[in-house]
Amino acid sequence: MTSVVIIPARYDSTRFPGKPLYLLKGMPLIQHVYENSKLSRLADDVIVATDSEDIFEKVHLFGGKAVMTDKKHPSGTDRVAEVAGSVNYDIIVNVQADEPLIRPQMIDDVITILDDERASIGTLVKKIGDPLEITDPNIVKVVFDKEGFAIYFSRAPIPYHRDEWEIRNSKFKIRNFNCYKHIGIYSYRREILLSFAGMQPAELEQIEKLEQLRALENGLKIKTKETYFEIYGVDTPEDLEKVKKCLSTSL
Repeated sequence: MTSVVIIPARYDSTRFPGKPLYLLKGMPLIQHVYENSKLSRLADDVIVATDSEDIFEKVHLFGGKAVMTDKKHPSGTDRVAEVAGSVNYDIIVNVQADEPLIRPQMIDDVITILDDERASIGTLVKKIGDPLEITDPNIVKVVFDKEGFAIYFSRAPIPYHRDEWEIRNSKFKIRNFNCYKHIGIYSYRREILLSFAGMQPAELEQIEKLEQLRALENGLKIKTKETYFEIYGVDTPEDLEKVKKCLSTSL
């Protein structure tokens, strides 16, 4: 099967406007994501989907491919779907534009998930090592069945380890845990993505503010694979410093 990585890159981020163009170790953030994606062994191409002429021009300046998309898209998935509708690839991989630590192996992993014909969507999970992440609503947790198919995603601690929680000073503390967090990279069969983008937001999605719940509510099967790589997204200018330290450590 053929595959393409599409990176949705919006300029007007609420918390960090112009984020894809901020310099990280001398290169725009979007260039880090693009060049890491190009190192994938299984992806046939990489395209940036953007609503910004500045991002479009910057990508072409460093030799990348970019496509202008509608400014009115409510999500990155819709932006990816617009480009997917105009290209002829079997698998579409959605890589976030704010994750410069993305590894080529992670892209290869989500592509190979779809070797299982039962899977409509592929994504990655990572075992949580820091107990603080379990109660952090910004860290999305996931539970899956014995074959790796997602059962549910939540901002709440799942599964809830009833016998392992203890209360101290009105605060919960967990002694032992076995929880997984969701890593936000997706692979879609092309026809599934185009169908998914046309679906109305579902009730659970609106409650948790998690787009992947729309897929589960509509009967799409999301298969997961565990990764051992740790990556951090850039949501604020402060996050750039954390990522810089990670890049320096890896050199």
